[in-house]
Amino acid sequence: MSKKEKANDIEKEQLDAVQSETVEVEEQVVEEQTVEEKLQSELKQEKDKFLRLFAEFENYKRRTSKERMELFSTASEDVMKTLLPILDDFERALSHSDDDKEAEALRKGVLLIYNKLISTLEQKGLKVVAVEKGEVFNADNHEAITQIPAPTDDLKGKIIDVIEKGYKLGEKVIRFPKVVIGQ
Repeated sequence: MSKKEKANDIEKEQLDAVQSETVEVEEQVVEEQTVEEKLQSELKQEKDKFLRLFAEFENYKRRTSKERMELFSTASEDVMKTLLPILDDFERALSHSDDDKEAEALRKGVLLIYNKLISTLEQKGLKVVAVEKGEVFNADNHEAITQIPAPTDDLKGKIIDVIEKGYKLGEKVIRFPKVVIGQ
């Protein structure tokens, strides 16, 4: 072999070595890019999971605090329900004592106790559900006890008489007003 051929062979070997190194470097770069892309996608997924978990936790905190507030506002519901018949008895006693003029002092005492009880219960969140005679009957807001023939045509399907008052505790109805409706 001549010197030229040897030099060409050496150049070819060097060129092959450089090309193989270039290929290896390119493969490493591609491999690093795919690893980096994988890591980026995993990071993105983990961020998404974190954000969803954080939002879910915030919703949980909001929901439990709302439930706690509702519980505090209606915690006395059972006590209020047991006191409602007593309020009804007071109202009946007051309406019957209007007729008897001899028991005026007794009536005043009962009225004072009744007003004190009403004001105390109102401070605790009890409200009367307002119902007027002649109002249109609504099954969502009223409890119909009975139907009677309407005295006039314009009272058909409307409230003729209120038998028992309805009450709310906060925004929750604890007793619907009991009414008589015209037929």
